[in-house]
Amino acid sequence: MAAMAASILCMALAALSAAASIAEAAVVEHTFVVHEMNVTHLCNTTKIYVVNGQFPGPTLDVTDGDTVVVHIVNRLEHGLTIHWHGVRQIRSCWADGAGFVTECPIPPGGDHTYRFDVTGQIGTLWWHAHVTCLRATVNGAIVIRPKDGKYPFPTPAKDVPIIIGEWWQLDLIELDRRMADGNFDDNPLSATINGKLGDLSNCSGVPEESFMLDVERGKSYLLRIINTALFSEYYFKVAGHTFTVVGADGNYLTPFETEMITVAPGETIDVLMTADAPPAHYHMIALANQPPEPDPQIPLFISRGLIRYAGVRNDNNGLPVPVPLMPSQHNTMPSYYFHGNLTGLAYPDRHRVPMHVDERFFITLGLGSLCRDGKKVCKRRRSNETIVVATMNNVSFHHPTTTSLLERYYDGTGKGVYTEDFPEQPPHPYNYTNRDLIPPGPLEEVLEPTFKATKLRRFKYNTSVEIVFQSTALLQSDSNPMHLHGYDFFVLAQGLGNFDPKRDYKKFNYHNPQLRNTVQVPRTGWAAVRFVTDNPGMWYLHCHFEFHIVMGMATAFIVEDGPTPETSLPPPPPEFKRCGANGLTQP
Repeated sequence: MAAMAASILCMALAALSAAASIAEAAVVEHTFVVHEMNVTHLCNTTKIYVVNGQFPGPTLDVTDGDTVVVHIVNRLEHGLTIHWHGVRQIRSCWADGAGFVTECPIPPGGDHTYRFDVTGQIGTLWWHAHVTCLRATVNGAIVIRPKDGKYPFPTPAKDVPIIIGEWWQLDLIELDRRMADGNFDDNPLSATINGKLGDLSNCSGVPEESFMLDVERGKSYLLRIINTALFSEYYFKVAGHTFTVVGADGNYLTPFETEMITVAPGETIDVLMTADAPPAHYHMIALANQPPEPDPQIPLFISRGLIRYAGVRNDNNGLPVPVPLMPSQHNTMPSYYFHGNLTGLAYPDRHRVPMHVDERFFITLGLGSLCRDGKKVCKRRRSNETIVVATMNNVSFHHPTTTSLLERYYDGTGKGVYTEDFPEQPPHPYNYTNRDLIPPGPLEEVLEPTFKATKLRRFKYNTSVEIVFQSTALLQSDSNPMHLHGYDFFVLAQGLGNFDPKRDYKKFNYHNPQLRNTVQVPRTGWAAVRFVTDNPGMWYLHCHFEFHIVMGMATAFIVEDGPTPETSLPPPPPEFKRCGANGLTQP
């Protein structure tokens, strides 16, 4: 298998150095109708929210350089926006779809048109709702194909989105309301693969439907794996088969062979799978990775699908169907090693890592508590007196509910809505990974003082920014998939324990680091990223665990205009609808 990876790498470098024939860019237009739909699973009929009657929603299939136009019709009784996750949105920040950051929600019965170019990105991204927990079911894949139709790896016979998610019986809007009130006791009932719960879940002994992928022996398949879950990272494996990882987050990777994929919420991983096993049926499994301290209140989230070889009877010719051996759901180390083994595919004269740094940030990811009802003094350990919040450098982000940060910035009316003093480091250094910090613990007082505020950070155009994200034991050993809108960043290194500048800068990969829009910060560990602010606008930075977003693990970066019109944010396009007094877009 190592020889196969080496062969793919040689093909990759040859393909990237060859002159590509430029295909004419096209306008790809869709209409997304968002509406309610009843679905029956596990003996219960549940109301869910979908696009065009599909769960997951439609795939946007485009080519590098295309213009995408999507008309959204909102038939829900709740406002929402649609975010085009990972799309760079070069000079089109108005179309990013981050609720209350770049626009106000589309009102019930309203409509909105998103228009943006997809340029310089190839691979798999995705789209999802970006107001409340609706992204659990309002989501779909974005497939971006190369202009010349050539990949830096063998052309697959077929490419297949594998969308891993969760099945919630609780209404998703109610789930969001509960989380906003500090209630985090709710869990999904099952994992899903392309909307299917799989035959490990059943109702009165009748197995649920499984996702099935039909293959032909000897052919290769490009699996575009996307994690849309609200709460969990997932392990993904197919019995009797191996994967060659070739891309992530819309960028090529150096081919890397593995038996198992790890994908965090917000991430996409592209893998080649060759159907080279004896013809039969084989199970695929998506298993949620939970914190290592087993919590009996957190059930096992798992979905099982099926690989079916052509010519094999439905009963697998009377033989048992092989099942992949999965790690413990509480073992997080496979995730750490998987992410550490990924490197970027070197591009000639492109994507060079900035070797100088203009601004450095050390951002701790933790928890804190606030007194309820605006009180200044309360007993911190009494849940009826406090609310738990998530923090970055001890600041819990206060999300606007009646206005858009981008509009305020563009109009010059941000005073009183936000400040531009998001801290570069935590207020007090401490041993961030000390297990005694796990709440309730003897050192829990380091949670304080915590406060809620809309603190942003402003950068001049073309600033080189380095961020070291530090997960803390205050999170009860959660990892943190940190996602930055509007940018890809270089993931230079990761590590366990506390980041040590004297030791860990030596580990930085400046030659061929991953280029990602989401970085998985390991539990009680750190990850370092670097990027250049070459895309003006207002860009949301947040953890992609939904409960961490609701709790306030977020901020936004303002990037100023450059020196020319081509490096500046243009005015709102004609289709953009501004915020009304009710916090929804105007008709």
